[in-house]
Amino acid sequence: MPNQKRDSLKRRLYSIIFEAETPAGRAFDVVLLILIMASVVVVSLESVVSFRRSYLHVFQALEWTFTILFTIEYLLRIYSSAKPIRYIFSFFGIIDLLAIIPTYLSLFVLGSQYLLVIRVFRLLRIARVFRLTRFVNEGQVLSKALRASLTKITVFLGVVLMMVIVVGALMYVIEGRQSGYTSIPISVYWAIVTVTTVGFGDITPVTPIGQFLASCLMITGYGIIAVPTGIVSVELANAERMDTNTRVCPNCHKEGHPKSANFCDNCGYKLHSDLEPVGNSANL
Repeated sequence: MPNQKRDSLKRRLYSIIFEAETPAGRAFDVVLLILIMASVVVVSLESVVSFRRSYLHVFQALEWTFTILFTIEYLLRIYSSAKPIRYIFSFFGIIDLLAIIPTYLSLFVLGSQYLLVIRVFRLLRIARVFRLTRFVNEGQVLSKALRASLTKITVFLGVVLMMVIVVGALMYVIEGRQSGYTSIPISVYWAIVTVTTVGFGDITPVTPIGQFLASCLMITGYGIIAVPTGIVSVELANAERMDTNTRVCPNCHKEGHPKSANFCDNCGYKLHSDLEPVGNSANL
């Protein structure tokens, strides 16, 4: 009986904290998002010198209030999760932890509380809170396309890296120290700035050969910028679009599954129903 009550409590907490398919779950997440936005605003205002001088104690009190609330929420997420370790090392688990660490760290490292702006990443939950499953679907398509593009883009960036190293070495030989190319690393830095069309202008070639090489690199840069976009665009066109919901896997905490799915398409864990006790899923 005690185990059943505990499992029932954990299931209820899980439904409220992790799910957005119930009124209680949506209400919890709406309040959570309001607190997140308020905490980011407080941190931002505290960085303004005039506000900090006048309201420092107010800002500190609010920051600690938000941090304590988020700490309690984080611990409840761990407690209610069927696989706590999986949640702790999941994407949102890491973000939730990073959202509370800076305040405690500020006791030892001055100024670290401004890292609390990382809490803004927790607003990524806004799509499931307001049942914007279309945004969840498109987000999954984008994620799938980026993963499929990773190998191609990595190879492409490797080629670009070799090119800027070669060009940087050539510019070091052609221009020399008198033109500002004091070392090969500095010359490679110039090549990266040039090929990305940023053009800081802190180092510029003065010899005709150097200027010609720089011109070729600039023109090449326009083509280079378009390549990753094309790779991702192709993968986006090939990515499969599915009609999904906003449910969260209790095991791997992947969000968004096909509406007819009974098992997680990422880890194969059973997606329990709203009426199923958490203990049943945990035993599978």
